[in-house]
Amino acid sequence: MVGFETADDAAVYRLDDDTAVLLTVDFFTPIVDDPYDFGRIAAANALSDIYAMGGRPLTAMNLLAFPCSLGPDVIAEVLRGGADVTRQAGAVVVGGHTIEDKEPKFGLSIMGVVHPDKVVRNVGALPGDVIIMTKALGTGVLGTALKRGLEQDATSREVIEGMARLNRAAGEAMVETGVHAGTDITGFGLLGHLHEMASGSGLAAEVAVDNIPLYGGALEYSAQGVRPGRTADVLAWLADFTDWGATTDAWRGVLADPQTSGGLLMAVAPNRADVLLDALEARGDAGLVIGFFRAGEPGAITVR
Repeated sequence: MVGFETADDAAVYRLDDDTAVLLTVDFFTPIVDDPYDFGRIAAANALSDIYAMGGRPLTAMNLLAFPCSLGPDVIAEVLRGGADVTRQAGAVVVGGHTIEDKEPKFGLSIMGVVHPDKVVRNVGALPGDVIIMTKALGTGVLGTALKRGLEQDATSREVIEGMARLNRAAGEAMVETGVHAGTDITGFGLLGHLHEMASGSGLAAEVAVDNIPLYGGALEYSAQGVRPGRTADVLAWLADFTDWGATTDAWRGVLADPQTSGGLLMAVAPNRADVLLDALEARGDAGLVIGFFRAGEPGAITVR
Protein backbone atom coordinates (compact mmCIF):
# COMPACT_ATOMS: atom_id res chain seq x y z
CA MET A 1 0.00 0.00 0.00
CA VAL A 2 2.82 2.42 0.83
CA GLY A 3 6.11 2.68 -1.05
CA PHE A 4 9.43 4.37 -0.38
CA GLU A 5 8.67 7.65 -2.15
CA THR A 6 7.61 9.81 0.80
CA ALA A 7 9.59 8.40 3.75
CA ASP A 8 6.52 7.27 5.67
CA ASP A 9 7.01 6.12 9.25
CA ALA A 10 6.21 2.43 8.76
CA ALA A 11 5.69 -0.13 6.04
CA VAL A 12 2.05 -0.91 5.29
CA TYR A 13 0.99 -4.33 3.96
CA ARG A 14 -2.70 -4.82 3.18
CA LEU A 15 -4.07 -8.21 4.20
CA ASP A 16 -7.71 -7.73 3.22
CA ASP A 17 -10.42 -5.09 2.99
CA ASP A 18 -10.46 -4.56 6.75
CA THR A 19 -6.87 -5.05 7.90
CA ALA A 20 -3.45 -3.73 7.01
CA VAL A 21 -0.25 -4.60 8.86
CA LEU A 22 2.18 -1.89 9.96
CA LEU A 23 5.86 -2.85 10.30
CA THR A 24 8.69 -0.73 11.71
CA VAL A 25 12.05 -1.06 13.48
CA ASP A 26 14.25 1.37 15.40
CA PHE A 27 17.22 1.12 17.77
CA PHE A 28 20.03 3.36 19.01
CA THR A 29 22.86 3.75 21.52
CA PRO A 30 22.14 4.87 25.12
CA ILE A 31 21.07 8.49 25.49
CA VAL A 32 20.63 8.39 29.27
CA ASP A 33 22.67 6.73 32.00
CA ASP A 34 19.91 4.75 33.68
CA PRO A 35 19.41 1.41 31.83
CA TYR A 36 15.72 1.15 32.75
CA ASP A 37 15.04 4.64 31.36
CA PHE A 38 17.03 3.78 28.23
CA GLY A 39 14.81 0.76 27.65
CA ARG A 40 11.64 2.78 28.18
CA ILE A 41 12.72 5.52 25.77
CA ALA A 42 13.84 3.08 23.09
CA ALA A 43 10.49 1.28 23.23
CA ALA A 44 8.41 4.47 23.13
CA ASN A 45 10.48 5.68 20.19
CA ALA A 46 9.93 2.49 18.18
CA LEU A 47 6.22 2.33 18.99
CA SER A 48 5.78 5.93 17.87
CA ASP A 49 5.96 4.99 14.19
CA ILE A 50 2.85 2.83 14.58
CA TYR A 51 0.90 5.61 16.30
CA ALA A 52 2.07 8.16 13.70
CA MET A 53 0.30 6.13 11.00
CA GLY A 54 -2.91 5.74 12.98
CA GLY A 55 -2.26 2.14 13.98
CA ARG A 56 -2.42 -0.08 17.04
CA PRO A 57 0.73 -2.01 18.04
CA LEU A 58 0.35 -5.74 18.65
CA THR A 59 3.78 -7.35 18.97
CA ALA A 60 7.38 -6.29 19.56
CA MET A 61 10.72 -8.02 19.12
CA ASN A 62 13.81 -6.85 21.00
CA LEU A 63 17.02 -5.90 19.19
CA LEU A 64 19.90 -5.86 21.66
CA ALA A 65 23.65 -5.45 21.25
CA PHE A 66 25.99 -5.19 24.25
CA PRO A 67 29.48 -6.05 25.49
CA CYS A 68 29.65 -9.05 27.80
CA SER A 69 31.45 -6.88 30.34
CA LEU A 70 28.31 -4.81 30.83
CA GLY A 71 26.77 -7.37 33.15
CA PRO A 72 23.43 -9.22 33.14
CA ASP A 73 21.81 -6.91 35.70
CA VAL A 74 22.22 -3.89 33.43
CA ILE A 75 20.85 -5.77 30.42
CA ALA A 76 17.91 -7.01 32.47
CA GLU A 77 16.99 -3.41 33.36
CA VAL A 78 17.12 -2.31 29.72
CA LEU A 79 14.82 -5.16 28.73
CA ARG A 80 12.52 -4.51 31.68
CA GLY A 81 12.15 -0.86 30.67
CA GLY A 82 11.33 -1.82 27.10
CA ALA A 83 8.84 -4.47 28.19
CA ASP A 84 7.06 -2.13 30.61
CA VAL A 85 6.44 0.52 27.97
CA THR A 86 5.46 -2.08 25.37
CA ARG A 87 2.94 -3.42 27.88
CA GLN A 88 1.57 0.11 28.39
CA ALA A 89 0.96 0.21 24.65
CA GLY A 90 -1.13 -2.95 24.86
CA ALA A 91 1.43 -4.92 22.86
CA VAL A 92 3.43 -8.04 23.70
CA VAL A 93 7.16 -8.71 23.49
CA VAL A 94 7.34 -12.01 21.60
CA GLY A 95 11.09 -12.49 21.24
CA GLY A 96 14.07 -10.82 19.66
CA HIS A 97 17.76 -11.17 18.92
CA THR A 98 20.94 -10.39 20.86
CA ILE A 99 24.53 -9.98 19.70
CA GLU A 100 27.79 -9.00 21.37
CA ASP A 101 29.01 -5.52 20.45
CA LYS A 102 31.49 -3.05 21.90
CA GLU A 103 28.84 -0.32 22.02
CA PRO A 104 25.45 -1.02 23.65
CA LYS A 105 22.40 -0.66 21.41
CA PHE A 106 18.74 -1.38 22.00
CA GLY A 107 15.47 -1.04 20.15
CA LEU A 108 12.48 -2.95 18.91
CA SER A 109 10.82 -4.20 15.77
CA ILE A 110 7.09 -3.48 16.04
CA MET A 111 4.11 -4.99 14.24
CA GLY A 112 0.76 -3.25 14.39
CA VAL A 113 -2.55 -3.12 12.56
CA VAL A 114 -4.74 -0.43 11.05
CA HIS A 115 -7.83 -0.31 8.86
CA PRO A 116 -6.64 0.31 5.26
CA ASP A 117 -8.96 3.31 4.97
CA LYS A 118 -7.60 4.89 8.16
CA VAL A 119 -3.87 4.83 7.45
CA VAL A 120 -2.40 8.24 8.25
CA ARG A 121 0.45 9.15 5.92
CA ASN A 122 2.93 12.01 6.05
CA VAL A 123 1.47 13.42 2.82
CA GLY A 124 -1.99 14.71 1.95
CA ALA A 125 -2.03 18.09 3.69
CA LEU A 126 -4.26 20.71 2.03
CA PRO A 127 -3.77 24.48 1.62
CA GLY A 128 -4.91 26.22 4.79
CA ASP A 129 -4.47 23.16 7.00
CA VAL A 130 -3.38 23.96 10.54
CA ILE A 131 -0.15 22.40 11.83
CA ILE A 132 -0.46 20.93 15.34
CA MET A 133 2.36 19.31 17.29
CA THR A 134 2.51 17.42 20.58
CA LYS A 135 5.40 17.14 23.06
CA ALA A 136 8.07 19.79 23.54
CA LEU A 137 11.27 20.13 21.48
CA GLY A 138 14.81 19.84 22.74
CA THR A 139 15.54 16.20 23.51
CA GLY A 140 18.73 16.26 21.44
CA VAL A 141 20.05 19.41 23.10
CA LEU A 142 19.16 18.21 26.61
CA GLY A 143 20.59 14.76 25.93
CA THR A 144 23.85 16.36 24.80
CA ALA A 145 23.93 18.49 27.94
CA LEU A 146 23.42 15.34 30.02
CA LYS A 147 26.30 13.55 28.28
CA ARG A 148 28.58 16.55 28.90
CA GLY A 149 27.76 16.60 32.58
CA LEU A 150 25.91 19.91 32.38
CA GLU A 151 22.66 18.26 33.48
CA GLN A 152 21.92 15.48 35.93
CA ASP A 153 19.22 12.83 35.58
CA ALA A 154 17.29 14.48 38.39
CA THR A 155 17.14 17.87 36.65
CA SER A 156 16.50 16.24 33.27
CA ARG A 157 13.61 14.15 34.57
CA GLU A 158 11.03 16.12 32.57
CA VAL A 159 12.67 15.38 29.24
CA ILE A 160 13.38 11.74 30.19
CA GLU A 161 9.73 11.18 31.08
CA GLY A 162 8.68 13.00 27.92
CA MET A 163 10.75 10.68 25.75
CA ALA A 164 9.42 7.63 27.60
CA ARG A 165 5.80 8.77 27.17
CA LEU A 166 3.88 6.98 24.44
CA ASN A 167 2.25 8.80 21.55
CA ARG A 168 -0.73 6.52 22.02
CA ALA A 169 -3.16 9.26 23.10
CA ALA A 170 -2.04 11.55 20.29
CA GLY A 171 -2.41 8.77 17.73
CA GLU A 172 -5.90 7.93 18.92
CA ALA A 173 -6.96 11.60 18.91
CA MET A 174 -5.54 12.01 15.41
CA VAL A 175 -7.55 9.09 14.04
CA GLU A 176 -10.71 10.14 15.85
CA THR A 177 -10.51 13.68 14.48
CA GLY A 178 -9.61 12.76 10.93
CA VAL A 179 -6.40 14.56 9.99
CA HIS A 180 -5.11 14.95 6.45
CA ALA A 181 -1.52 13.98 7.26
CA GLY A 182 0.69 13.10 10.21
CA THR A 183 4.16 11.97 11.23
CA ASP A 184 6.34 11.84 14.32
CA ILE A 185 9.22 14.19 15.02
CA THR A 186 12.50 12.28 15.21
CA GLY A 187 15.98 12.46 13.69
CA PHE A 188 15.42 15.21 11.12
CA GLY A 189 14.08 17.67 13.70
CA LEU A 190 10.82 19.56 13.59
CA LEU A 191 11.54 21.42 10.36
CA GLY A 192 13.00 18.39 8.62
CA HIS A 193 9.87 16.33 9.16
CA LEU A 194 7.65 19.30 8.35
CA HIS A 195 9.54 19.66 5.06
CA GLU A 196 8.79 16.01 4.22
CA MET A 197 5.08 16.61 4.87
CA ALA A 198 5.00 19.81 2.84
CA SER A 199 7.06 18.47 -0.04
CA GLY A 200 5.02 15.29 -0.37
CA SER A 201 1.81 17.31 -0.23
CA GLY A 202 2.98 19.81 -2.88
CA LEU A 203 2.72 22.71 -0.43
CA ALA A 204 4.77 25.24 1.51
CA ALA A 205 4.54 25.70 5.28
CA GLU A 206 4.85 28.55 7.77
CA VAL A 207 5.64 28.19 11.45
CA ALA A 208 5.70 30.68 14.33
CA VAL A 209 8.50 30.12 16.84
CA ASP A 210 6.53 31.82 19.63
CA ASN A 211 4.02 28.94 19.51
CA ILE A 212 6.53 26.08 19.65
CA PRO A 213 6.85 24.31 23.04
CA LEU A 214 10.35 23.71 24.38
CA TYR A 215 11.84 21.73 27.24
CA GLY A 216 13.36 23.95 29.89
CA GLY A 217 16.93 24.92 29.09
CA ALA A 218 16.79 23.85 25.43
CA LEU A 219 17.09 27.34 23.98
CA GLU A 220 19.82 28.35 26.42
CA TYR A 221 21.93 25.27 25.72
CA SER A 222 21.44 25.71 21.97
CA ALA A 223 22.70 29.29 22.23
CA GLN A 224 25.84 27.93 23.95
CA GLY A 225 26.44 25.45 21.13
CA VAL A 226 25.42 22.43 23.24
CA ARG A 227 23.94 20.45 20.38
CA PRO A 228 24.13 16.93 18.95
CA GLY A 229 26.73 16.57 16.24
CA ARG A 230 24.05 15.79 13.68
CA THR A 231 22.39 19.20 14.14
CA ALA A 232 24.93 20.80 11.81
CA ASP A 233 24.03 18.33 9.05
CA VAL A 234 20.31 18.99 9.49
CA LEU A 235 20.88 22.76 9.37
CA ALA A 236 22.92 22.44 6.18
CA TRP A 237 20.11 20.42 4.61
CA LEU A 238 17.41 22.88 5.77
CA ALA A 239 19.27 25.82 4.22
CA ASP A 240 18.11 24.87 0.72
CA PHE A 241 14.41 25.34 1.44
CA THR A 242 14.05 27.34 4.68
CA ASP A 243 13.48 31.09 5.01
CA TRP A 244 14.72 31.77 8.54
CA GLY A 245 13.76 35.46 8.57
CA ALA A 246 14.92 37.01 11.85
CA THR A 247 15.15 33.67 13.67
CA THR A 248 18.09 33.56 16.08
CA ASP A 249 20.87 30.98 15.85
CA ALA A 250 19.67 29.50 19.15
CA TRP A 251 16.21 28.91 17.69
CA ARG A 252 17.66 27.46 14.50
CA GLY A 253 19.54 24.93 16.57
CA VAL A 254 16.35 23.87 18.34
CA LEU A 255 14.22 23.72 15.19
CA ALA A 256 16.84 21.43 13.63
CA ASP A 257 17.41 19.45 16.83
CA PRO A 258 17.25 15.69 16.16
CA GLN A 259 14.56 14.32 18.46
CA THR A 260 14.34 10.97 20.19
CA SER A 261 10.77 9.82 20.77
CA GLY A 262 9.37 13.23 19.85
CA GLY A 263 5.73 14.13 19.51
CA LEU A 264 3.36 13.91 16.56
CA LEU A 265 3.08 16.54 13.82
CA MET A 266 -0.35 16.75 12.22
CA ALA A 267 -2.11 18.60 9.39
CA VAL A 268 -5.78 19.20 10.10
CA ALA A 269 -8.52 21.30 8.52
CA PRO A 270 -8.97 24.67 10.30
CA ASN A 271 -12.50 23.83 11.35
CA ARG A 272 -11.27 20.59 12.97
CA ALA A 273 -8.30 22.03 14.85
CA ASP A 274 -10.24 22.65 18.06
CA VAL A 275 -11.77 19.19 17.79
CA LEU A 276 -8.28 17.67 17.66
CA LEU A 277 -7.03 19.79 20.56
CA ASP A 278 -10.07 18.79 22.63
CA ALA A 279 -9.56 15.11 21.76
CA LEU A 280 -5.95 15.37 22.93
CA GLU A 281 -6.97 17.08 26.17
CA ALA A 282 -9.65 14.47 26.84
CA ARG A 283 -6.92 11.82 26.75
CA GLY A 284 -4.59 13.73 29.06
CA ASP A 285 -2.37 14.96 26.23
CA ALA A 286 -1.88 18.41 24.75
CA GLY A 287 -1.16 19.97 21.40
CA LEU A 288 -0.30 23.41 20.10
CA VAL A 289 -0.99 25.13 16.79
CA ILE A 290 2.42 26.12 15.40
CA GLY A 291 1.62 27.16 11.83
CA PHE A 292 -0.18 26.31 8.61
CA PHE A 293 0.25 24.92 5.11
CA ARG A 294 -0.21 27.12 2.06
CA ALA A 295 0.24 27.09 -1.70
CA GLY A 296 3.86 27.66 -2.67
CA GLU A 297 7.11 25.96 -3.59
CA PRO A 298 6.69 22.34 -2.44
CA GLY A 299 8.63 21.77 0.76
CA ALA A 300 9.50 25.43 1.35
CA ILE A 301 9.36 26.52 4.99
CA THR A 302 9.06 30.06 6.33
CA VAL A 303 9.87 30.70 9.99
CA ARG A 304 8.33 33.75 11.66
